[in-house]
Amino acid sequence: MKIRVVNKSKFELPEYATISAAGLDLRANVEDVLVLKPLERVLIPTGLFMEIPHGFEGQIRPRSGLAYKHGITVLNSPGTIDADYRGEIKVLLVNVSNAEFVIEPGERVAQIVFASHAQIQWNEVISLEETDRGVGGFGSTGTR
Repeated sequence: MKIRVVNKSKFELPEYATISAAGLDLRANVEDVLVLKPLERVLIPTGLFMEIPHGFEGQIRPRSGLAYKHGITVLNSPGTIDADYRGEIKVLLVNVSNAEFVIEPGERVAQIVFASHAQIQWNEVISLEETDRGVGGFGSTGTR
């Protein structure tokens, strides 16, 4: 699949790090260092504008290393970039640690994964088919 992209950032287009990678790292397209304080959130520009094909979405996800090592994650994870959106791709980061985190220009702050999706049509009914699970949720299928 080819994605049309306009790159207004100072950085190269995202690339897959390995042959089996699902996500492409997105970089902070900022002029100066940003300091993200504990429990603070910030919208990070990437300088990328995309034309995602109909039937696909871009999913903005955290980078596992930033989450594990620094408590930095994507607040609305995964964030969805719809196929008809033409604005700049931005990443909503939050610092859930108790320490400040410095974001350098060009820092890899999140990843984008492209996925196909379906649109549904509602079939409104009075009741639903019964299952063994029924209405059990939030841990009802396991002991832990």
